[in-house]
Amino acid sequence: MNQALFEQNDALTFDDVLIEPGYSEVLPSEVDVHAQLTRDIRLNIPLLSAAMDTVTDSRLAIALAREGGIGIVHRNLS
Repeated sequence: MNQALFEQNDALTFDDVLIEPGYSEVLPSEVDVHAQLTRDIRLNIPLLSAAMDTVTDSRLAIALAREGGIGIVHRNLS
């Protein structure tokens, strides 16, 4: 088994990466927040919903896709 999977790495909590509001000259329209999910799947917004039947239904998956995210549909969803 690959030992790199079990190596101890530094961990961050929410407080470690919290960004406080402040003045910025960067315009929101100039910011690129895309995320590369796989080699072939690029998300325009870094949002991915959980594969839970009570969380992601077809309506949420479609809405996320229209905005550039992705909804993972539960395998038992009909």
